[in-house]
Amino acid sequence: MRVLSFIRKNGFVLGLLAAFLLTDLLVARWDPLTNSMRFRKNDFTKTLSHHNWETSGRVFFGNSAVTGAYIEDQAEYPLVEMGLSYGKLTDLQQILDRSLYDFKDELVLGIDVHTMLDLMETDPTYPWNSKRYQPYLYEYRDYFKETGTGMLKQILTSLRQSKPEEMFEYWAWNDKMLYFGEKPAEGPGSKQEDWLKYEQRYNYMRMPDFQKNLNALEWVIDYTQAHQLELKVVWMPYNPNYPLPGYMPELKAEVDRILSEHHIPVLDLLDRFEPQYFHDLVHINRELGAPLFTKEVDKWLLSFEKRSNS
Repeated sequence: MRVLSFIRKNGFVLGLLAAFLLTDLLVARWDPLTNSMRFRKNDFTKTLSHHNWETSGRVFFGNSAVTGAYIEDQAEYPLVEMGLSYGKLTDLQQILDRSLYDFKDELVLGIDVHTMLDLMETDPTYPWNSKRYQPYLYEYRDYFKETGTGMLKQILTSLRQSKPEEMFEYWAWNDKMLYFGEKPAEGPGSKQEDWLKYEQRYNYMRMPDFQKNLNALEWVIDYTQAHQLELKVVWMPYNPNYPLPGYMPELKAEVDRILSEHHIPVLDLLDRFEPQYFHDLVHINRELGAPLFTKEVDKWLLSFEKRSNS
């Protein structure tokens, strides 16, 4: 009786709650952040959409440094470019562990000065970052707000211009971030400003701040060996006009030790590119740097085929 009395007294509120939960369930099953081009995508979803939603292949994994430097369409030895904004080895571990992508034959891993940072921020919309019990509409409320605002602006613009046929022509920008030209050396938005930002936010870190990603590296190596995946590692280029983060010598020595112990081939391009090939400190520019980087990686990967055929 008390239950029925409670339901009668709170029927309106309970009805709203039930309607919200049902709506949230239906929207979550539709998953517009993945399936609607009106919503901005994360870089993992962009990788899939750029490859006709294929979920298997030979992969070049890394962070935005890989996205900027590797031109998949120009590669003689093509790999699926899976550079993720803020991508870390812990993200790769999640992708592998959750079978979110079927890695075929070969995995090339690009490591730059930020790939191993445990405290590096992430994109909350990556599927492995989703909070299981949080409502979909609440978890991605900022993305719904962004899309709703964009659509409203498009509607108002089309009405002002008397073009009703364009009223619902809002589409989110869903290409990956590429890096063109060179940032200025000094001033607002400069390379010097970037270096100071990194110095304050990350460069004080030491080995305990990389432990999760060092553990993830060991885990990835064990996974690739168990699944007969050829693992290769590329140290991504860094602008030689700026000092390396203070943690890099010790971190690189430890990563190289682990890779050597497991006989993982390494292409070290950390200090091989001149300043004119960089957009900023860590991103190769698309015009000059990326074609050269792609050729270097191509030549290295093809050399393994020549050795196996000889």
